[in-house]
Amino acid sequence: MNRLLFNIAIILSCLVIVSCSKKNYISTTDFKEGNTTAPEYSNLNSWAAHPYKNDPSDSVPSAIKNGYQPDSTVDVFFIHPTSYLNKLRPLGWNAPLNDITINQKTDNGTILFQASIFNEVGRVFSPRYRQANLSAYYPSNASDSLNAMAAFEIAYQDIKSAFQYYLSNNNNGRPIIIAAHSQGSTHGKRLIKEFFENSNLKNRLVVAYLVGMPIEDNYFSSFKACVTPYQTGCICSWRTYKEGYEPDFVAKENFKAIITNPLTWDSSKLIAARDLNKGGILLKFNKKVLRVTDAKVQGNILWAEKPHFFGNAFYTTKNYHIADMNLYYMNIRENVALRKKAFWKQ
Repeated sequence: MNRLLFNIAIILSCLVIVSCSKKNYISTTDFKEGNTTAPEYSNLNSWAAHPYKNDPSDSVPSAIKNGYQPDSTVDVFFIHPTSYLNKLRPLGWNAPLNDITINQKTDNGTILFQASIFNEVGRVFSPRYRQANLSAYYPSNASDSLNAMAAFEIAYQDIKSAFQYYLSNNNNGRPIIIAAHSQGSTHGKRLIKEFFENSNLKNRLVVAYLVGMPIEDNYFSSFKACVTPYQTGCICSWRTYKEGYEPDFVAKENFKAIITNPLTWDSSKLIAARDLNKGGILLKFNKKVLRVTDAKVQGNILWAEKPHFFGNAFYTTKNYHIADMNLYYMNIRENVALRKKAFWKQ
């Protein structure tokens, strides 16, 4: 796999998730924010993806370009995962928006390989934000825990500000799809709770894909897990690991998480053979890998057999977090189109 995806896979293979609590983030006076300036979302440079600029989310794998017909009647608000990975935190707990290296990792990684999944179903908006450093997910002491929560709070406030700007200036009453991965899902579930649950926006939520983080099945009062491929106003979520592997922290979880099978999208069909996998986008963006892996709902996680692609002998991690969405790229792309169509038929 390319260097970026391989390096992230190695780092994320030892990820310990501590952010699934229902508690809101907090701030602390001991927190050192670092050289971070709040974004101005009226500036297109504050967006990693936006319909008014050319960006990697516009890319379409060459294998599926024929028949590509983008729609502008629905919007996709995509919250990207962590790309500030240096555990030494040289820029502080939060990444500044103008760091070229981090922005390139974001754009050439998740915006290209994940946000592009949604570029046919609607207009894609993805804000840059002062993301928390990866180490915020595994603080080593009480002080780090407070600082980590403060870092997540700063990151979320940026997401909130971006969404408010989007609603006021770009949405114009369109239905909305929320899509997110990893740290993006940490913020995405809070965004939905604060903006959609007790407002008229709940009637405009087509679907939410909150992938890579545990979403408690009782976290929302107005939204439930999607149980059919055509259901709207519901939540899809999963975390992917090699078949037979369950991390210790998952075994200790005392809640039930929403787990969607991204090959069947049906809560009555928990196991799906890889023959149903219509293609992953893994190593090269323009190469679709058919039948790359299967999908089996196992408790609070999704199991997948070792992905089938050239060079997979070097892919030894049991944590498939980095590829949560990319293993099922074409199936997600197809499913979101089905849900959009069902939404308009209501």
